Amino acid sequence: MHIEFLVEEPSAEAALKNLVPRIVPEIEFKVITYQGKPDLLSKLPQRLKGYRRWIKNDWRIVVLIDKDREDCEELKQKLERFANDASLVTKTNAGKSAEFQVLNRISIEELEAWFFGDVVALHRAYPKIHLSLGTKSKYRDPDAILGGTWEALEKELQRKGYFHGGLAKIEAAKAISAHMDPARNRSKSFQVFRDGLIEMANFSRS
Repeated sequence: MHIEFLVEEPSAEAALKNLVPRIVPEIEFKVITYQGKPDLLSKLPQRLKGYRRWIKNDWRIVVLIDKDREDCEELKQKLERFANDASLVTKTNAGKSAEFQVLNRISIEELEAWFFGDVVALHRAYPKIHLSLGTKSKYRDPDAILGGTWEALEKELQRKGYFHGGLAKIEAAKAISAHMDPARNRSKSFQVFRDGLIEMANFSRS
């Protein structure tokens, strides 16, 4: 199986290059990066239609996008509609125990919530970040962090002496994801992404 990941920014690509081999070992994959969320959404319909014309039987597509401050349900419906218009089967439309071609997944509210979901990885990448960070009320639910998760990550790192000139998102994503364990992540949106990816890969082995 070959999986194409469509993501909105290079930091997501950096994280996926570390995470995907741990979630679905031995799967061949490629990450295609767009210039932000509007760029991805504007080009996605045509990209999916292109896949439909030449996609191979063992190819699959994963669309990963940040929720930001959008309505999650509306954003998911938009992604589903794009796939449906391209005559591609999504996990949502396939139903339980049915094979699918497209997995639409949303980081809530941003990719950095996944990093807060694994404080051990944060600590190993940046040792001044204490392991107790995850017990603070603000960070107990990584997907419910208010005010932007990348801003929260920048604030915590700067507080400990890192990234005084501003958070280098690609560098941080690469460093933190290098230590992440998919099985222990507390972010619900990460868990849904992980489980969907495993399900997608399992069809290729059945």
